[in-house]
Amino acid sequence: MIDVHAHFAEEGYDFPAEWEKIRAAGVNTVILASDTVPHSQLHAAFARAHEGCFFAAGVHPSDALRYDKAAEAQILRLATERKCVAIGEIGLDYHYGSEEKEAQRAAFVAQIELASRLGLPLQIHSRDACADTLSILREYQKLLSNGFLMHCYSYGAENLQAFFELGAYFSFGGVVCFKNARRAVEAVQACPLERILTETDSPYLSPFRGEKNSPSNIPVILQKLALVKDMDMGELMESINENALRLFPKLAL
Repeated sequence: MIDVHAHFAEEGYDFPAEWEKIRAAGVNTVILASDTVPHSQLHAAFARAHEGCFFAAGVHPSDALRYDKAAEAQILRLATERKCVAIGEIGLDYHYGSEEKEAQRAAFVAQIELASRLGLPLQIHSRDACADTLSILREYQKLLSNGFLMHCYSYGAENLQAFFELGAYFSFGGVVCFKNARRAVEAVQACPLERILTETDSPYLSPFRGEKNSPSNIPVILQKLALVKDMDMGELMESINENALRLFPKLAL
C-alpha cells in the first residue's frame, strides 16, 4: 500500500515508533509532500534514512511570498536527489482571501517550469481556486508531460473530467470516509481506475474525526475506496500501485 501525500516535518510524530506502526500496517511506500524549503530539507533527510520513504520538494501557495531565486536554487538541488520523486506541493489556495493571489500564481508557474526542466511530475494543492488552477494548467499544458497529481481532490465529479483531460491523477484520503462525503464519493466514482491514488495528508484529515492522521490509516481509506468502486480491495491496491509507479517513476529506482 502507498501514501502518495503526507507531512512529517515539525508535526510532532514519535519516531521511530510511528514509522514502525506505518510499516506494520502494510504501508510500504510513503511520499512526503513539502510546503516550504526547510520542510523540503527535513523530508529529504528523513527519506534518505528510511527505506520506502520518498519526498517531493516545493513551496506551498501559503508560502508563495518566500518563493525567490534562493528558494528555487534549494529546491533544484533537492530535486536532483534519487528519492525526490516530484515537485510539490505547489498550487493555489484562495481559502483565506485574495491578498497573495499574484504571488501564488507566480510561484505556481515558476515551479511548473522547474519541474518540466527536471523531468518530474507535480503534486498540486488547489483550494477554492478551481477556475484559476485549470486556467494555469491549460496555459502551461505543454509543460505537463511528466504528469501531475491533484492531491486531496475536492472539486467534485463535475470538474474531474477537465483535470483528467490535462493528464491529472487524483488522490483521495480520509475525507471520503466521512458520513457527509457525498461529493468526495461521487468524485471517486467518476475517477478512472488508471488515475486513482491513495493519500492521507497526514497529520490532517484523519478518517477518524478528531484524531491525528497517519499513513498507517491507508488501509482504512483503501477499504472505503474499494467499496465505492465496487472492487476487490487487493485488485484496487494493485491498480493504485501501478498508477503510482507510472506517475512517480523514481519510486522504482
